[in-house]
Amino acid sequence: MSRFEIKMPKLGESITEGTIISWSVQVGDIIKEDDVLFEVNTAKVSAEIPSPVEGKVVEILFKEGDTVAVGTVVAIVDIGGENSEDEVSEETPQVKAVKPEEERWYSPVVLQLAREAGIQPKELDTILGTGYQGRVSKKDIKSYIVRKQSGGTTMAQPAAKPSPQPVASVAPQSVTTAPAQSSAKPAVTPDVQRTTPASGTFSAEGVEVKEMDRVRKVIADHMVMSKHTSPHVTNVVEVDVTKLVKWRDKNKDAFFRREGVKLTYMPAITEAVAKALAAYPQVNVSVEGYNILFKKHINVGIAVSLNDGNLIVPVVRDADRLNLNGLAVAIDSLALKARDNKLMPDDISGGTFTITNFGTFKSLFGTPIINQPQVAILGVGYIEKKPAVIETPEGDVIAIRHKMYLSLSYDHRVVDGSLGGNFLYFIKDYLENWKE
Repeated sequence: MSRFEIKMPKLGESITEGTIISWSVQVGDIIKEDDVLFEVNTAKVSAEIPSPVEGKVVEILFKEGDTVAVGTVVAIVDIGGENSEDEVSEETPQVKAVKPEEERWYSPVVLQLAREAGIQPKELDTILGTGYQGRVSKKDIKSYIVRKQSGGTTMAQPAAKPSPQPVASVAPQSVTTAPAQSSAKPAVTPDVQRTTPASGTFSAEGVEVKEMDRVRKVIADHMVMSKHTSPHVTNVVEVDVTKLVKWRDKNKDAFFRREGVKLTYMPAITEAVAKALAAYPQVNVSVEGYNILFKKHINVGIAVSLNDGNLIVPVVRDADRLNLNGLAVAIDSLALKARDNKLMPDDISGGTFTITNFGTFKSLFGTPIINQPQVAILGVGYIEKKPAVIETPEGDVIAIRHKMYLSLSYDHRVVDGSLGGNFLYFIKDYLENWKE
């Protein structure tokens, strides 16, 4: 038997592991080249992994839900095909019981297919799943849709809710990884033993305990790591954006007719940031030990809030080479892809600076946490009308102006107060003197 090893691929810069969301094949399946083998979630992006060869699946080494290091063998394919002399001892996994509704989890791909087919959540909960712990796989939802369209759908009733099973004295554990490699752990792990009730149940104190989902775990680890890596300093300035507001009000309708996207303030802010990074390349860096890595490209990440409450940061590449129209289209496209869960690994990798918009939630300003391995992040506050003293040749007058706060958090290992202050003032000056 000629065996071919299927390994966990590297799906982006600095990606070291991925979580297998669902398998599209089972042991014994005959596959063709480019057939989808499994779906993997890495750094908040889901991707389908195709087979580079054709043959017979003889071994699947990891279950759905396992987190596996990049380069680890996850499956074995006999490229001799169906007539291989070796027999596979493992049987095809049997259909598992459906999990209770409140504990059931669906992959983004399954949810998207269900939405496109008009399947409501309650109906989705009735579908029997063949995946890990009864999860509905991509193959399950596709088969269900085909049966439904042909009029042969039989709905399964949700399984009865099992009685709560408390787990005593269990500390938080990392997900299974390859035997030879240990999984990455948070920078600081609380050394506390505690009694944790099963997920979705109520303890005696009346507190419901729910495990974080995959995305929230990634965010949590990343934020803790950033605070332990970089000594954060935050500078705040108030910016008079009256000229920018008037310009936008005057041009937004024509811009929408011409470009097909809404004109927001973010393209203008991104343009100001890109020009500031070009003027102060010491901010467009990362740190590796005692070495400073100067980045030749200005790739600006823009934080996007997702419908499930999580956050993702798609990246506008070479932002300094795009005009305002190009920035507006790129930002709008990435935001839509993020909310539709269609971002690719390249869309969220390679960022050299990040912008986060507190103004979306009508917050005046915040102190954002640096998106590692970058060394600075800009927080954008809410624009509001304020009375302000304006200097004129005839003397000072009080006028109503549109103002907002910008907050810059930076890594004090490599960015001092002078550099951080000058960088932030450059952005302020650019926006206050906005020209059409």
